[in-house]
Amino acid sequence: MTDAVGSIDKPDAQDEALESKKARKGGKRGKKGPFGRLALFYRQIVAELRKVVWPTRNQLSTYTTVVIVFVVIMIGLVTVIDYGFNHLVKYVFG
Repeated sequence: MTDAVGSIDKPDAQDEALESKKARKGGKRGKKGPFGRLALFYRQIVAELRKVVWPTRNQLSTYTTVVIVFVVIMIGLVTVIDYGFNHLVKYVFG
């Protein structure tokens, strides 16, 4: 009588290692050297930057003004809270 544990047909570890090596060599990256991969990377960066919708000068100045006003308001808020805590600590600890 045969044992059912080993009856399932599974690929050996060597077969899996050979298949994974073959899979890694395929594609454009496997055939190029380091400079070829670097050039491909640069071309992909340029292609992605062409897809970006760049803001107009008016939008950029508006966004910059909004950020600067927000930062000034936050600085003022933190300053007031810090000043208040400073006086509170002086009052409590003398």
